[in-house]
Amino acid sequence: MIGIIGAMEEEVLKIKDMMVVERIEKKANMEFFMGRFLNKDIVVVRSGIGKVNAAICTQILIDDFNVDYVINTGVAGRVNEKLNPGDVVISKDLVQHDVDGTCIDYKPGQIPRMVDYFFRADERLIDAALKATKDITEFDVYIGRIATGDQVIADSKKLIWLKDTFDALAVEMEGAAIAHTCYVNGVPFVVIRSISDFADENHAADYDKYINIAIENSISILNNMIEQL
Repeated sequence: MIGIIGAMEEEVLKIKDMMVVERIEKKANMEFFMGRFLNKDIVVVRSGIGKVNAAICTQILIDDFNVDYVINTGVAGRVNEKLNPGDVVISKDLVQHDVDGTCIDYKPGQIPRMVDYFFRADERLIDAALKATKDITEFDVYIGRIATGDQVIADSKKLIWLKDTFDALAVEMEGAAIAHTCYVNGVPFVVIRSISDFADENHAADYDKYINIAIENSISILNNMIEQL
């Protein structure tokens, strides 16, 4: 069973439209669509925005649906300037950039009393996602770190900090919470995010301009990837 999470309805709507839905279960104000897609058993859900929603959603997928893998698909803001709108980042690992225990001698992003705080994606899922891009020429694909926080980033100075502190390629609001939940449960995961904006002072205009392209690109990789699993 493959669990697929998108924070927003538009990030999972196309998958729902293409899958054969066998049943829908509701829990924690979320609807879990179970069925078949490309001859695979999947459950697709819109988690809602933010780390808490994402963590709750992931735990339900693990406890109630016994998923073997979790894949998070969606959009993200650009941190590294080499990326362009529509480019895709496959997570090498993820970190919660808004965790700050530096006043008690922890590193930025490190959860106090937790050794591992860069949550590594599953190598097999990374490889499957990368293989799914082999025939794609319309946009570039990168493997790297994604930073997550309960903040909409629209600040050039913050972008410099995210790049310098974490060497992140992209920033969003759910991925590391999904990764953290999978990590403590021992469930393989990967996050696939396409760049929808530059996460700077022009965030709103860029987001409206590029979001549909970004969603299309992340979904195209997901489709190819599921065929391989």
